[in-house]
Amino acid sequence: MKKIRVLIVDDSVLVRQMLEEMLSADPEIEVVGSAFDPFDAREKIKALHPDVLTLDVEMPKMDGVTFLKNLMRLHPMPVVMVSTLTEKGADVTFEAMDLGAVDFVTKPKINLVNTFEAYTQEICSKIKVAALVKKPMLERQYSRYIANLNAPPKVAKARSPLSKSAGTASAGQSSSPSKHSNKIIALGASTGGTEAIKEVLMRLPASTPPIVITQHIPATFSLPFAKRMNTVSEMTVYHAKDGQPILSGHVYIAPGDKHLMVVKEGGGYVCRLNDGPPVNRHKPAVDVMFRSVTQNVGSNAICVLLTGMGADGAAGMKEMQGVKAATIAQDENSSVVWGMPGEAVKLGAADYVLSLDKIPKKILELV
Repeated sequence: MKKIRVLIVDDSVLVRQMLEEMLSADPEIEVVGSAFDPFDAREKIKALHPDVLTLDVEMPKMDGVTFLKNLMRLHPMPVVMVSTLTEKGADVTFEAMDLGAVDFVTKPKINLVNTFEAYTQEICSKIKVAALVKKPMLERQYSRYIANLNAPPKVAKARSPLSKSAGTASAGQSSSPSKHSNKIIALGASTGGTEAIKEVLMRLPASTPPIVITQHIPATFSLPFAKRMNTVSEMTVYHAKDGQPILSGHVYIAPGDKHLMVVKEGGGYVCRLNDGPPVNRHKPAVDVMFRSVTQNVGSNAICVLLTGMGADGAAGMKEMQGVKAATIAQDENSSVVWGMPGEAVKLGAADYVLSLDKIPKKILELV
């Protein structure tokens, strides 16, 4: 079987050595070389023809995002970003995902003794997924990035006078009553999901019923992600807090280290954060959120499953369909990885299988 050829791009000798050791341990992966900066990488891409790049976010001479812009414009190829565990690192990583990076891992720590095996498994898995992504998908993502820069997508209504507190719940959170107040939209995603979620939220008006979101993401990155979504959405986006009321016109994103659940309380709905064990190897898990919505919202829910590796959310979507909730799965052609939505389709759990650009309109039709 042909091995996946990987080029490591990082300015740190130690990180390059660690990544090479981890990736070389997998019999399906071959590290064909390493580069210490983007200029070195450019020459080695021409000479070595790698299938996948690992790319450091922060490098001298040219940062990773600037290099990625040039790469996606001239020679699109699958890239896994290697990011620092900081808010700045998160912001740069999300910009890289905008441009077409397939996924990211956090930069390995020097004292990886207790987590070496888990980290090796994570990065090898993401390299294998990245290798499956075809050039047309990367070209579409880059074209979408350019299109959004030149003409941001319009939503159905202008912004309502909601308080846009950046990503965190304020004591005065409020929203006027809505004819949709009994509806809740539950949305799950994984690989490729940060950009897919953005594409959906950018196209929904402030009058949209509340949305709860579980995206597989590290704990350090979930708050910056919520803040980023808050800047592009007509709705007000929160990093969900335990006990936070769920109100129309608002979005609640699960913290990266807690399961997000929806429970009925006092005539309305609130967010509950659960610190239980991972489900489907994930915490937060989409299935946990979907099942809580099934139990507490029932047929008033709309369930959306976007791009992602694995099967998390597929069983939960089937359960939601069983209580007559409307269910939407992203189609294969527009998904970075058709794992989670593909599994839902195999189960017969999706009432609608739609391209990403058609999902916002379908949500508005169903509410």
